Amino acid sequence: MKKEKLIQELVIIFWLFILGSILGYIFEMIVVLFQKGYFESRQGLIYGPFTPVYGMGILLYYFVLSKINIKSKTKIFFITMILGGLMEYICSFIQEKVFGTISWDYSNLMFNINGRTSLLHCTYWGIAGILYSIFVCPMIVKLRENLYKSKRKIVTIIVSIFMIFDISLSCMAANRQTERRKNILPSSSFDVFLDTYYSDDFMDKIYANKKEII
Repeated sequence: MKKEKLIQELVIIFWLFILGSILGYIFEMIVVLFQKGYFESRQGLIYGPFTPVYGMGILLYYFVLSKINIKSKTKIFFITMILGGLMEYICSFIQEKVFGTISWDYSNLMFNINGRTSLLHCTYWGIAGILYSIFVCPMIVKLRENLYKSKRKIVTIIVSIFMIFDISLSCMAANRQTERRKNILPSSSFDVFLDTYYSDDFMDKIYANKKEII
């Protein structure tokens, strides 16, 4: 793959991840509002309205659907239903093994798989797949056509730097919280910084739906 084409592909992947993460955050907020009657933070990163599992889901749609080129909405529904459920399961598994926490548990729902995903949520992923094929695919075409305009380059660079910072800090703060719960004392000045500015109270407020696995 030529360098220019590779850069183009990486930029598209980046913005799809951002789009999916923001739409996922909005979706989660709406669901919580209907279920509980109030707004609750469902962000997956410390700063910004991002829920990365949805960003990963939309990338999975992109990688698979762009290769098989299916037009049937029924086939798209079932394929993305499986892809989304798989992504949700994997993300839940990794979060539990790495940080000792989970952000969702569907054990109370029928046809769930280890509480990590369920038939209902896979159905949501399938519907999202159809919406992706209708609305997002045309956006990708337009993005390719206007990718190299100078303003878009600057915005992409700025947002990329912010996201690298946000994802890195979120992972380190979450890991440090896990260490605190294991009574591991800070081993560096950076650990002290995390303990001071990203305390348990702060993290629990950001990740209101997160549960520790005992």
